[in-house]
Amino acid sequence: MKNVIRIALVGDCDPAIRAHAAIPMALHLIGDETGWVVHPAWVNTASLTKSAAVKLLEPFDGIWGVPGSPYRSMEGALRAIRFAREQRRPFLGTCGGFQHAILESLRHVAGLKDADHAESNPDARMPVINRLACSLENRGGVIRLQAGTRIAAAYRRHETTESFNCNFGFDLRYDEPLARSGLKISGRDPSGDVRVVELSNHPFFIATLFQPERSAFTARVHPLIKAFVEAARHIELHPPIAASAPAPAAPAVSAPASSAQ
Repeated sequence: MKNVIRIALVGDCDPAIRAHAAIPMALHLIGDETGWVVHPAWVNTASLTKSAAVKLLEPFDGIWGVPGSPYRSMEGALRAIRFAREQRRPFLGTCGGFQHAILESLRHVAGLKDADHAESNPDARMPVINRLACSLENRGGVIRLQAGTRIAAAYRRHETTESFNCNFGFDLRYDEPLARSGLKISGRDPSGDVRVVELSNHPFFIATLFQPERSAFTARVHPLIKAFVEAARHIELHPPIAASAPAPAAPAVSAPASSAQ
């Protein structure tokens, strides 16, 4: 097991987005509790638009698809998620990361080339990510976790209450192709809407519509984030990585008063 765990934060860092302030804090809390050295680094989506650019991700032990969509480059975000899926790199997607993990799987595994996001493309022919009937902006909600799933194992229980900040989610009309893509629905709200998906045949691939990183604002180590970092800690990279990561270091940010994602 490695001494330094490198986590790529794939998104477009903005100090006004509360989740972007919370994520490095959440990772450092885990390091403080466990003694692991966790190094997060931002990788902006525009830097991943060319296929060769995914080499930027090769030095990282884990990839976090962060909130803050629409991204500067949807293509770049999808390339990062595909890299994590195909290269079996531990992946955690939250909020926008959840939405784009579903898009990537439906496009590249289920073959739905027109699968799209209604926020970035209001005229989409196939809006698999659509506006929620009830906004979850700055709200909490109950999630029921399916027994036998990786997320249930991370929590060690089958129900939790989490924080959301979103207006778009998965459209249940596309649940059949989602199942064909290999993504398993492993968490729902009490009304049956999808809140968590995961890949069972992957070292760690979980995406949540909620934002577990917000637990950092109360100095609490979140079990899902800890499980993600632990999975990244066990990944062996081939060939061995250099001593320093090529991506820029995360800028110093503090929790702002904004209610943005």
